[in-house]
Amino acid sequence: VLRRAEAPAALTPRLRTPLAPKLVAPAVKPAKGAEKQRGRLTVTSATASDDGDERTRSVAAFRRRTQRMKGVVEQKERLSREVVLPETITIQELANRMSERGVDVIKLLMRQGQMHKITDVIDADTAELIATEMGHTVKRVAESDVEEGLFDAPDADDALQTRPPVVTIMGHVDHGKTSLLDAIRRANVVSGEAGGITQHIGAYQVTSPLGGLVTFIDTPGHAAFTAMRARGAKVTDIVVLVVAADDGVMPQTVEAISHAKAAGVPMIVAINKIDKPDAKPERVRTELLQYEVQVESLGGDTLEVEVSAKQKLNLDKLLEMITLQAEVLDLKANPERPAEGTVIEARLDRGRGPVATVLVQRGTLAVGNIIVAGSQWGRVRALIDDQGANCVHAGPSFPAEVLGFSGAPEAGDRVAVVESEARAREITEYRDRQKREQAAVRGTGARSSLVDMMSQLKATAGLKEVPLVIKGDVQGSVEAICAALENLGTEEVAARVLHAGVGGITESDITLAEASNAVVIGFNVRAHKEAREASERLGIEIRYYNIIYNLVDDIKAAMSGLLAPTLRETMLGNAEILEVFNISKVGKVAGCRVTDGTMERGQHVRLIRDNVVVHEGKLSTLKRFKDEVSVVQPGQECGMAFENYQDMRAGDVIECYRVEEIKRSL
Repeated sequence: VLRRAEAPAALTPRLRTPLAPKLVAPAVKPAKGAEKQRGRLTVTSATASDDGDERTRSVAAFRRRTQRMKGVVEQKERLSREVVLPETITIQELANRMSERGVDVIKLLMRQGQMHKITDVIDADTAELIATEMGHTVKRVAESDVEEGLFDAPDADDALQTRPPVVTIMGHVDHGKTSLLDAIRRANVVSGEAGGITQHIGAYQVTSPLGGLVTFIDTPGHAAFTAMRARGAKVTDIVVLVVAADDGVMPQTVEAISHAKAAGVPMIVAINKIDKPDAKPERVRTELLQYEVQVESLGGDTLEVEVSAKQKLNLDKLLEMITLQAEVLDLKANPERPAEGTVIEARLDRGRGPVATVLVQRGTLAVGNIIVAGSQWGRVRALIDDQGANCVHAGPSFPAEVLGFSGAPEAGDRVAVVESEARAREITEYRDRQKREQAAVRGTGARSSLVDMMSQLKATAGLKEVPLVIKGDVQGSVEAICAALENLGTEEVAARVLHAGVGGITESDITLAEASNAVVIGFNVRAHKEAREASERLGIEIRYYNIIYNLVDDIKAAMSGLLAPTLRETMLGNAEILEVFNISKVGKVAGCRVTDGTMERGQHVRLIRDNVVVHEGKLSTLKRFKDEVSVVQPGQECGMAFENYQDMRAGDVIECYRVEEIKRSL
């Protein structure tokens, strides 16, 4: 206490003195509901004086209030619109197209006895009734109308310009089609082909000695590639039919002639390999007469030229003939329009994505264009010519690889440039839907009724199948493999393609194969690392091929192994039962004499009584005296016992025969 008293005055705490009370005006709490009554806070209301007049109603508001009180509802002026109706439409969309409220449409339907929600889909007839009732006109369109104006829009004559001819080289396998094209291009394509046969469609452009450009399409000659040759003939202006002078007219030569005739295009016959010692060009000319192809040297109107791809003989003459024929045809197209063309080939490149070889037929295709091909669309990211160089434009008759598709289109699909992504999506979605519906029809068409389903099950009950998963490098090859394997099938055995696609073998392919015990086939493609590991782990076989006939032969052999072997009987001999002995612990044994042929132990026997077969089985015991023997010669006596059969009588005849299994093949 003393220390506190002695402390300096500055350090002692100040004594608190009572402060004078602060006068604060009490907050005026607004009356309940006053906030709502003050109206909207605007610049006018904020700056107005407090003692001003209260805000007056507008004239329109006053009129509406008066009409409400009198019970008069002012009718809005209705506008008649043309409503476009597809095959099906939702009520909401219909109301939007008519600029009506969805509630009004539902009320109208309810008055007609139909209860609907705004999201329900109605058919075009009902929608037309509603639209007419509400005072609108209707324009009915089909779903397929989205494709209208996509292709074949007419061009003005003054816009047409001369274009290079499209020439397809066709003929039998190994007649020198690609070698001839190599010689013309001064390139070397054939060395890159497996087994020396072309298995893809290639498209190239060369310059003629007369100065013009010529576009060549090289087609495969193997029998399996019929569809690819048909596509080549479809997009062509002139067909060059290559026939080997030492081989003559062969099956695929005849097929190529029929494709050219079906396409209605002129044909030039190139008689190749005239440098060979056994070459017979005259034989080719006469053989072609059987198929209504008459060359000029025999008084016909089909151009012909003798060439040699190896010696490069008469190649200029062939190009001159093509150019002259093109001049006669007067080929023209309008380059100043959106491009149209055809997919020659399509594949899935691991580095670049879906790549399609497109032959432009009309217009000019440019980088950045939005294109549609079948059920795929995309924006052109790059155009690559046949030499591998990038180009900005591709005019009429120009073959180019197109990068930028969303997926690999199907070979043979028509390509068109569209104005917007929305249009492209609309077209591809419609085509996708069509494809799904067709697949559903194919899947359910065979089982339309219970009787049909039972007959289908009965028909396929004994059918053995070889399940396959096929992956190829290009669309055309996959298509050809599937067609070739389908032709191998018989009533007993068939190849069943579970999945066929373009690109490398993926892990999902291995999973599918594992689920269905299938074999995975890679044609000119290889498995991804994950797929290889999965196949080793699951024990799934992956077989790689690069020549189509090797693939077909292997599958044919596998299918042949599933065929039930043919059983063939070979008669060995007959024996007559003289006496039947009952031996304890053994059963009945027949004492017989062999009348003709021989008896062999373990072979099949028939017991015949009064010319009727009473038992078929196997010979279990064959004895001569007390010794077990394997063969008894004619005229000798022996003892015989059957497996699981005892009812033998004196006078019965035993027929002995051998059953041989003969392996069958397709």
